[in-house]
Amino acid sequence: MYRYIAFLLLFSIVAPLALAQATNPVIHADVPDMSMVRVEDTYYMSSTTMHMSPGVPIMKSTDLINWHLVNYAYDVLDTVDALELENGQSSYGRGSWASCIRYHNGTFYVSTFASTTGKTYIFSTKDIEKGPWKVSSFEPSYHDHTIFFDDDGTIYMIWGAGKLMMAELKKDLSGVKEGSERVLMENASAPSDDNIMLPAEGSQLFKVNGKYYLFNIVWPRGGMRTVLIHRANKITGPYEGRVALQDKGVAQGGLIDTPEGEWFAYLFRDNGSVGRIPYLIPVEWQDGWPVLGVEGKVPDQLNLPSSTGLIPGIVASDEFNRKKGERQLPLVWQWNHNPDDEHWSLSQRKGYLRLTTGRVDSSFVMARNTLTQRTIGPECSSSTAIDIAHMKEGDFAGLALLQQKYGLVGVKFQNGTKSIVMVNAQSGSAVEEENVPVEQETIYLKAICDFSDRKDVATFYYSLDGKKWTSIGAKLQMEYTLPHFMGYRFGLFNYATQSPGGYVDFDYFRISDIPDESE
Repeated sequence: MYRYIAFLLLFSIVAPLALAQATNPVIHADVPDMSMVRVEDTYYMSSTTMHMSPGVPIMKSTDLINWHLVNYAYDVLDTVDALELENGQSSYGRGSWASCIRYHNGTFYVSTFASTTGKTYIFSTKDIEKGPWKVSSFEPSYHDHTIFFDDDGTIYMIWGAGKLMMAELKKDLSGVKEGSERVLMENASAPSDDNIMLPAEGSQLFKVNGKYYLFNIVWPRGGMRTVLIHRANKITGPYEGRVALQDKGVAQGGLIDTPEGEWFAYLFRDNGSVGRIPYLIPVEWQDGWPVLGVEGKVPDQLNLPSSTGLIPGIVASDEFNRKKGERQLPLVWQWNHNPDDEHWSLSQRKGYLRLTTGRVDSSFVMARNTLTQRTIGPECSSSTAIDIAHMKEGDFAGLALLQQKYGLVGVKFQNGTKSIVMVNAQSGSAVEEENVPVEQETIYLKAICDFSDRKDVATFYYSLDGKKWTSIGAKLQMEYTLPHFMGYRFGLFNYATQSPGGYVDFDYFRISDIPDESE
């Protein structure tokens, strides 16, 4: 009897560990337009971060579930006004879009395109984690393209929406080979419904067992985002197509295999204000076609190792202490548009991030040097402490949730008085919801996000001692908007409305995925 009881106790401990499985979504954060490649037993993934800088993040995994940032394809895409937030211009919702990652003869290639500059970019490196990167750019901006290195050495590019185009690239990747452009498919949306809202786009091409497989997304009007797959015996076609998956709106991506021979489709789902989040879908091969899903559905569980969480691989806390030789900013951080490097520092005050105003700005979304990280689901919180002693009249600094319909909690210096304020822009216009005068030099700020069941609600708090928290203003009803085309991001900001030169020091940024019970 005692042996039996001991066995039951041991089984209750060991069995859950043995049965632990990954669950969908794989990453509950904004990682859209994924492209993946496997090199031996390691996977690399590129994604879209549009107007953020640095851009085209590179993530690494050894199990397809647990990912961490290892690099970016570029620090600054270009210095045009829209990317610099100059002369009233911005690159919200544009910047660089859907990338394509490839590995060929010992070199990694990551391509993207930008309507902001009107160019197509191809970045290449022997060492994807450390660089350096070589960049080739050319006009025009080829929409949602995929590049492909064929067995005979020819390099192809496929792009377009509905009507898909194909061309050969020059060997030096400096542009399209003259005279090689042709129509690949006149109507790639044809296998889906005739009443199309979004025609076939998001091309990603793969070669498996001698056949070519082209993945696309299509969106029937009144329906959901849908995966289409076309196949052909030759890269130039003719192609035959079919609907490959239509469930939960999970679509757009491609194929990846494991060293053990298992196959998955990597796709993403529009998931409210947290953004577009990655899923993995099991794939079986039948009659030369990849069959996606479990009985045509997106499974909740996967036969892969369980996730250890998104902290610190995708987002991370930061105490702003740097040792000699360390990166100034860990890879989890991205600037909203190009940074103004003369007006931020981690060395002017040891252990603090200093943001100094370098100009006068009219609004939060047009301010330079807002430093951001992703929010994560289903719930998350972030907090910071800010030294406000050196603000100037008209300055506003604090903690943000960045999207077009943003929310802020921070300190405003106005008419000789500093006040803690909460600003809510969910109506489309910035509304100051509450104002609390303050005299001390250090203020603590917090934001809590609830993305569970698409509640998409954020609450802001302040504290005078970092222990007792008080909610401020109104709850922010977050909304994913196309003009920004990105999930909400935490941001640290400081901008001037009257005269530049004031500064604030952020002591830390701390993020958690555990529900916070602030009062």
